[in-house]
Amino acid sequence: MKKMSVAEAAEFFGVSREAIHNRIRRGSLQSVVEDGVKMVIVDESAKKTVQQTKRAQKVNSTNDERYYKLLESQNAKLQERIEKLENETRSLREQKEQMLIEERNKIEAIYKEKDEQLKNILHTLSTKFMLGAPLESQEPEALEAEISVDEEEVVSEVVSLKKYLKSQEFGKKKQEKIKKRFVKAVKKDDERVIVLGKKFYMDVVKYDYSDLIR
Repeated sequence: MKKMSVAEAAEFFGVSREAIHNRIRRGSLQSVVEDGVKMVIVDESAKKTVQQTKRAQKVNSTNDERYYKLLESQNAKLQERIEKLENETRSLREQKEQMLIEERNKIEAIYKEKDEQLKNILHTLSTKFMLGAPLESQEPEALEAEISVDEEEVVSEVVSLKKYLKSQEFGKKKQEKIKKRFVKAVKKDDERVIVLGKKFYMDVVKYDYSDLIR
């Protein structure tokens, strides 16, 4: 054991004087007063322990610093990897959405084409059945026909509106008025008007058209 002044004890332990006073107050260091001077009772063997503690603290501090640097480096690499994966994911999602849009457009185009084909087929079949015409392909004007029960009695005579108006020698204004009446009749599903494509046909024997042609 050795007696030292506060200043000497501070130098011995490598700390400040205030730290020595704090240790005295806490009781971790003993002290006596000699001739009015506070003397610190120090075990010289404690210096080795203090030095070892300082070295250990320094080593731990160095290790901690290396550990933190390692963590920062790994964190930076992980962040970079995350950003790369996010960009790849975003790119794949955009490609997928574009592919879905293109496929949808293709499907819609196919169904639209099929619908148009089906409408044309049904329209052709329905008009040909209405006209009593065979299912073989033929020109619209060729659909004008006469269907007889016998040689003396004619029960049906189908003629195009265009040909009928031409035969009656109507003026252009009157022809336009009559065509408009036929259009309205078609919209009202008038069974007297037969439609094939964009042309109107009349069965002048079977039906009366006086309300449309006047």
